[in-house]
Amino acid sequence: MGWRDWQIGRVLGIPIKVHASWFLVFAFVTWSLATGYLPEALPHLSIVRYWGMGAVAALLLFVSVLLHELGHSYVALRYHIPIGQITLFVFGGMAQMRREPPGPRAEFLIAIAGPIVSFALGGLCLGGVELLEARQGSSGFLVLGSLLGAVNLQLGFFNLIPGFPLDGGRVLRAGLWAWSGDFFRATQRASLAGQGFGLAFGLLGAGLLIGVAAGFLPGPLAANAGWIILIGGFLFAAAKSTRRQAVLRASLASVSVGEVMLSRVVALDATMSVEEAVSQYFSPYGYGGFPVLADGHLVGMVSIQDVRGLAQDLWRWRRIQDIMQPWTPDMETTPATPAVDVLEQMIRQGQHHLAVIQDGHLVGLVTRSGISRFLQLRDGR
Repeated sequence: MGWRDWQIGRVLGIPIKVHASWFLVFAFVTWSLATGYLPEALPHLSIVRYWGMGAVAALLLFVSVLLHELGHSYVALRYHIPIGQITLFVFGGMAQMRREPPGPRAEFLIAIAGPIVSFALGGLCLGGVELLEARQGSSGFLVLGSLLGAVNLQLGFFNLIPGFPLDGGRVLRAGLWAWSGDFFRATQRASLAGQGFGLAFGLLGAGLLIGVAAGFLPGPLAANAGWIILIGGFLFAAAKSTRRQAVLRASLASVSVGEVMLSRVVALDATMSVEEAVSQYFSPYGYGGFPVLADGHLVGMVSIQDVRGLAQDLWRWRRIQDIMQPWTPDMETTPATPAVDVLEQMIRQGQHHLAVIQDGHLVGLVTRSGISRFLQLRDGR
């Protein structure tokens, strides 16, 4: 959505962030609980207490979502899959895994961990409610416990819908992957199922809105119908995007870096001034970055972002070696490496180009844009 997010802490070494859209749904949930659910369940309380309990309940609901995502993340970390961050946003939460699971078993266990956490939380909350009722506990705790228990059970069951990117869709992908042995085909089929469920949710929400407008259904259902349409639209769009990516990655699965790399490589001298590099290389060639040589050896990479980070009045006095990124093994690959692996590496590490090295010599440059052009040309044939 292009909105800001804020880091609020770390759990298991994973940054926990709150997206700006989260505040919208937090406010909506608090309002709906304070003006609807709580007054019906707990009559005769003050407005201040309703709003306070509504805010606490909304926070606990999002803590439940966070624990759900931490369930996925914990199992992923056991398989040495790095987690970039967990973000809470308008539709719940999302754990950003930096790498795909190594096999169907790992995919299944990572996917099912979230619903298991939700079912466990639901059972604990409802079990606590039973204990409090037996001991004639506070009615406020009973109401909040019942709400959290029911929502966690609903969260678990909803996520088991067999449509990617929901957890049930990932379970479906694990099964299709184990059956066919083809990760990309399994992803395409699971994503197609996700598109189908997204469309079904959208139609259900639209039907509810029509029923409310025609007077067949009560008015309060209109808000629920709106959320169902939003969730359906999000699910459809996410599944469509994943399916498109799977098609592209399947196209690259049999392609090596040597087939997509730029063979005529232009490298910059480390002692060249930034001003010379801009006028003689960045501007004429239009590339986003160049390898840097010193005495014929690779010593780094310099990008347009590195140049932009230096004040223009210093370009004449500073050398490329002053602003370049020092060379690391992550900046290189080989001609025989599968192009799909290199693309995933660049996306995972935020890189836009890698040097192609063979027998210790620079033989090419592979870029995201170059891979994109290769796919466009292949699709056009």
